[in-house]
This record gives sequence, C-alpha cells and structure tokens, in this order.
Amino acid sequence: MNILTVENITKAYGERKLFDKAGFFLQEGEKAGIIGINGTGKSTLLKMIAGLEEPDEGKIVMANHVVVAYLPQNPIFDAEKTAISAVVEKAQEAKLQKNQQLSEEEEATLAAEAKSMLTKLGVYDFEQKCGELSGGQKKRLALVAVLLSPADLLVLDEPTNHLDNEMSDWLEETLKKHRSAIVMITHDRYFLDSVSNRIVEIDKGHIYSYSTNYSGFLELKAQREEMEEASQRKRDAILRVELEWVKRGARARSTKQKARLERYEELKNTKAPEKDGVVEISSVASRLGKTTVELENISKAYGEKTLIQDFTYLFLKNDRVGFIGKNGCGKSTLMKIIMGLEEPDSGTITIGQTVKLGYYAQEIGEDTMKPSQRVIDYIRDTAEYIETAEGRITATRLLERFLFSGEDQYGLIGKLSGGERRRLYLCKVLMEAPNVLILDEPTNDMDIATLRILENYLDTFPGIVIVVSHDRYFLDRTVRRIFSFEEDGSLLQSEGGYTDYVNRKREREAADGYASDSVFAAGKSSVNNAVEASSADAKTDRNNWNAGRKKKLKFTYQEQKDYESIEGEIAALEEKIEKLEAEIPKFARDFIKLNELTKEKEVTEAALEEKMERWMYLEDLAARIEAGEEI
Repeated sequence: MNILTVENITKAYGERKLFDKAGFFLQEGEKAGIIGINGTGKSTLLKMIAGLEEPDEGKIVMANHVVVAYLPQNPIFDAEKTAISAVVEKAQEAKLQKNQQLSEEEEATLAAEAKSMLTKLGVYDFEQKCGELSGGQKKRLALVAVLLSPADLLVLDEPTNHLDNEMSDWLEETLKKHRSAIVMITHDRYFLDSVSNRIVEIDKGHIYSYSTNYSGFLELKAQREEMEEASQRKRDAILRVELEWVKRGARARSTKQKARLERYEELKNTKAPEKDGVVEISSVASRLGKTTVELENISKAYGEKTLIQDFTYLFLKNDRVGFIGKNGCGKSTLMKIIMGLEEPDSGTITIGQTVKLGYYAQEIGEDTMKPSQRVIDYIRDTAEYIETAEGRITATRLLERFLFSGEDQYGLIGKLSGGERRRLYLCKVLMEAPNVLILDEPTNDMDIATLRILENYLDTFPGIVIVVSHDRYFLDRTVRRIFSFEEDGSLLQSEGGYTDYVNRKREREAADGYASDSVFAAGKSSVNNAVEASSADAKTDRNNWNAGRKKKLKFTYQEQKDYESIEGEIAALEEKIEKLEAEIPKFARDFIKLNELTKEKEVTEAALEEKMERWMYLEDLAARIEAGEEI
C-alpha cells in the first residue's frame, strides 16, 4: 500500500524552479534515500512531505491516519528545558497524535529508553539545559525523539551529520530494523547502500525513483543515461537526413513533403537530454620542500580531560592520513594545533618554509563567509585566477566548474543553501593552491556528486592530505593511514582505509577478549576435520568398489527429455531477451516500469546462461555415448 504519494508537484523560489511536475510514491516499510546536487531542493522536498511547506502546484497525499516524525537539519529546542525532558516531550507529542495516552509507568519506560539511546549517541548529561548544547548535540536529541516516536513515516534530513563512526554504525542497524517507512537525505554512501531500498534522485526539476539501494541506483542511472544518449544519437542521425532533404528544397508541396517538413521542425525543436554538471578541476598545489609538517610529543588537555597525549608524527610527501574517534575526543583540536589556531600544552610543531596550508574547517561562521557578499567576490578575494595543468583558470571559470552559473555568481552568499555554501567554501580552499590540505569533516552537508569529484581531485593532488571524517566511504576512498583517538588521549596507527582499520580492530578484540571462543572454534574445527576425514574414507571405499564395475554411458530419462527440448527453450529465451531490449527504451522516463523490465531481462539472461551450460553438458555426454565410453 502506498503510504505517500508526491503527485506532479511544482515549486519555485522567485525565478529558480526546484520542481517541475515531479512525483514519486513510497510504500509501507520502504526506506528511501533522497539524493541530488546541493540546491536542487532535497530539504525543501522533505519539508513539503512533513507538511511544513506547500508545493506551488500538485499535491502530496498521505494514507489515512499516517503520523509523520521529522528530523530537520538544525532542530530548535526550548533553551531552558533539560536534554531528557526535551526528548521525552517531543516523543510524547507523536504518541498523542496516535491517541496513545501514556501512564506514569509508560512515561518512565520512555525516559529510560531515551537515556539509553542518548548514551549510545554520546549524550551523558541528561539534565543539561538545551541552551548549553552544541548544534550537533541538539541534532542527536532530535534524532532520539524521532526514533522513539510511534510514527508511520520518518522524515530525516542528514541524520548522520555530527555522528562519529560508531554512532553511524548504531544508527544504521537501528534504521534497518525500524518498521516505519523512511525518507532521508544522507551523503553517507555506505549508510545509504545498507539502509535504503529505494533511491529518489532529484535532477533538474525532475524526480527519478528507483526501487533499489545505492549500488543498484548507480547501475540503473548509468543504463538510463546510456539509453538517453542512444536516443539522442538516433535523433541526431534522423535530423541530419531530414536536414539534407530540407536543404535540397521541396519542388512540390505535397502532403508527404509537408509531413517531412513538420517532422524536421519537431526534431529540431526537441530538447536534448541535459547532462549533469560536473565539479571538476585539475589538481593544483605549490611546490613542497623537504621539510613538511612535523609533530613531536604533542599533548593537549582541557581540565582533567586529556585529548592528545604525546603524539609524534612526521607527515611525508603525498601522505594520505585520516583521523577518527568519538565526538569531542580532540580531532578538530589537533587540526587547529597544526594550523596554529591553538597551542599545545607541550610538544613542538615544525612547519616547513615551502608548506602552504589549506584548511577546510568544520564550522563556517559569518566571519568566514559573509551573507551579504557576492559569490564571485568571495572567490576573487582569494585570487583572480590559478595556474593548473590545463593552464590559467579564472575565478569565474572555476565557479562554473563548481556548478555556479553566471547568474548564481552574482547572487548573495546569504541566499545559498547550506550545501551550496560548503561547495563554495571548498572552491575557495582549493583556489588557494595549498600543498598540505586539511579537511575537517568535509562530507557534512556536501552532496554526493561534489564528494565524488573531490575524491577524484585528491587522487592526483601532489601534496599531503589530512582528513577528519566520520564518513566511512570517504575514508576508504581517500586515505592510506588512519590514526584513531583512544580513551587515554593516545593515537593508534593503522595502515589502510577505514575498513582495514575496523578489520584489524576486530582481530585485536578477538585475540584479547575472546580466547575461550577461539578454543571452542579450534575444538569445533577438530570435530569437523574428523567428520571430513571419515567422509573422505567412505568416499574412497565407494570409489574403489565402483572401479570394479564397468557399464556403458547412457542418458537418464530426464537427460533424454532435456536433450530433445533444450534447443527450443534456448531459442525462446533469446527471443524474449530481444523483445525486452526493444521494449526497455520506450520506458526511459518511467523508472518503475524500467526497473521491472531491467530485472526481467536480468532473470531471463541468467536462465539463458543456465540453459547454455546444461546444453553444453548434454552435447558432451551425447558425444561420449556415441563413442561407446564406459564408466
């Protein structure tokens, strides 16, 4: 049953049209990930689904009695309320919408569940006032309130922001088990791939819905674009033929000739499929000398809390280093120490004379990015141009590559979405042509398309890259060494990406804490080995017994039946695949039907492969029978 239907919606802000007769549907229990370039309207769509905004045209229809719980990007709480009371009250509001009046005992249970979840998300002071909490802590409070609500539909705007790696793992497992339908925006591709079973892509005012996870979406989108390009090539070929005919001129205005002229005009005026804008720039950096960045015995504490203890590391040329750890452990503090924005309690920092630091900070304040400043002026304040392998690139050209059109460049920063500001900020950092690039949580509020291009940029960046991130995919993609912050302030070094780190951590934990399990496993292996040995002996005995018996090869009843019919079955499957291939392009815009046909084609191809293997076996067997072989 459809729990949500977005039907032919149009939404514009001034001259900027976000949606143009767009729509999709969501069924009970489905978990949809919303993706698209920043500024395309992802958060606006969520607000419309949550009932906080209305479309200009079209409608959003909910099934009867559906209760929606909404997690905004920047939740607001009463500054005087305590953390636990704020969470419980919001969860209770949702229960009242379901006509669930709570008893004192149920309220106590709800509070206990809230405390358990808050603890998992790193909030331990339940009585702290909301006005004293950071933006990230408020986001986690709002997330817990949503998870505790008895809603039928969870609408989540960037739920993984401000969560460390362990918290993201916990949330991933929680949402996978959650019975409610979910619509969410997230840049975390591992998270999206694991949790989602529907991907909703916003692209140039249209919505494309794919009944699959993120990996499946990438495959289906590639197929869609290939079909669109094939259709465009076919249209161009027809247009060339028609153009030649038009150039020759029509000697007589017959009905057929008029029809050809009309066809030519129709083809000429047909809009070609738009391609995605691409954030691209050649890697550029200043020359890096022999001395880079050297940290020796760095320590830092706040009161009794030790963040960094005796950390020493020499960054090598082309190093790719990631720093991970729980929120508040000191990752950003270490980045600020390297930048000279904070002083260590002890230890020394050596920065080489040729080092040019580029710092992408986690927080962007108004002092960094003034809302009243024009986009183009913000970039020109850094430089009018940069020199790259492709030659000189002006600020205007660079902004175009970062998806800011000529009109957008002269707009005010204050009118940009949060994600567009992050993209602009990244553009400015790269415009500085650093040779040591420090990225502190670069994936927050950044769209996947921009992250993908940033990853490609870092592949060829001729300098040092230092990353703080909770995004597991981004870490796997960009770093070759990880330092994890431990409870005592020490930093544990691990070679490889995030997945390598997790695997080694599990190995250590297994070796340190699960010796009894290892003994059990070893014992179990011994039993299995004995059983396998016994089975092998029995098999050898059977083989020795059969070796003395000789009989001629022949078809079994089923093999004979298959041999007689299999060629016809293969021909039928091949014909079905041809029909499907002819049918698929007709549904280039209907992605529900496109997905169905694509899956049917895959199933048919698998059946054909299986039949071909069976045919080869039977042909071989028939040849051996004809040769009079014995067994």
